[in-house]
Amino acid sequence: MIKHIVMWKLKEVAEGKTRVENAGIMKELLEVLPQKIEELSSAEVGINILEGEDDAICDVVLTTQCETEEDLNAYAVHPDHQKVVDFIKKVVTERRVVDYKL
Repeated sequence: MIKHIVMWKLKEVAEGKTRVENAGIMKELLEVLPQKIEELSSAEVGINILEGEDDAICDVVLTTQCETEEDLNAYAVHPDHQKVVDFIKKVVTERRVVDYKL
């Protein structure tokens, strides 16, 4: 089993929406991906609730699971995932990723 975790900081305003609105859109787009991508076992999205100016605080976190590294690679290039990536790239300022085996 492979765990894939991504954290993002969002722009204050992007694509005509606020940071909070775009976080909600990201959550909606990401959480439906397991229904569209067979190789993706699960996807959970959290929106940060902490206030403050700490550089360590991210706005959105994604935690996914895939059975194998091959499944993770298939998910990464899947057209439905790429559509979501295209939106996310427009609204974020930073991205951090960790992939590990369970």
